[in-house]
Amino acid sequence: MYAAVRRYEQVTDPAEAARVVKEGFVPLMRQVPGFVAYYWIDAGNGVMVSTSVFRDRAGAEESISRASEFVRDNLASLLPTPPQVMTGEVVVST
Repeated sequence: MYAAVRRYEQVTDPAEAARVVKEGFVPLMRQVPGFVAYYWIDAGNGVMVSTSVFRDRAGAEESISRASEFVRDNLASLLPTPPQVMTGEVVVST
């Protein structure tokens, strides 16, 4: 499995960002081949973290591309700073 993690800072309205992600972005992630799971985490203090899990690297990489487009088109005012993006192989899970 592979995961893509995106850390957003200076989120202007965490509740609204969560609503838009749930209603608009999650359905997009479910369409990516190899989708396993998606998590949107409110870390507090204007920080939110997105974690996407896929069966293969291609799915994780596609999620990064789709996230970038979705944020640009739907969340730019709520997520005003570019995220820190990481992707890699899941080496331990339970």
